[in-house]
Amino acid sequence: MDVKTTFLNGNLEEEVYMKQLKGFFSSGGEHLVCKLKKSIYGLKQASCQWYLKFHDVISSFGFVENIMDQCIYHKVSGSKICFFVLYVDDILLATNDKGLLHEVKQFLSKNFDMKDMGDATYVVGIKIHRDIFRGLLGFSQETYINKVLERFWMKDCSPSIAPIVKGDRSVQDLTLHLLLGC
Repeated sequence: MDVKTTFLNGNLEEEVYMKQLKGFFSSGGEHLVCKLKKSIYGLKQASCQWYLKFHDVISSFGFVENIMDQCIYHKVSGSKICFFVLYVDDILLATNDKGLLHEVKQFLSKNFDMKDMGDATYVVGIKIHRDIFRGLLGFSQETYINKVLERFWMKDCSPSIAPIVKGDRSVQDLTLHLLLGC
């Protein structure tokens, strides 16, 4: 799912003023400024205010924030479970119950202007594979890895499990320790 006009959802905690844009002020009003009521794109506070607003809304629906990563939430209702990942304005939902999925999507649409993007196939460079009949879910970063290799002109490099092969005596012990970080 995608949140439309993401940063316009945040509430400001402090007073923020901005100069009027050219063409938006009347003659003689060039010295006037605008007091913002809501967050807008480009504000330093915009990302934080969006996150705080989103956190309050999703927590009110029973989602619990992951203590290790504050952009991951989960909700458990009996045998039903839903995981929720927020990446700026993109939301990835994973659940074992279609009814719960529909409920969550409905709740989000009531609170934010949302666009349902359908089943996710790629998320932050990770390809998602599903086999519903076999009950399998898989992830692959092959495309992302190939892009990184291309960017650093290493597309034709020979793969290795480590920068130095274990047991290689051609490198002095001190150099080996420095390369391995020990």
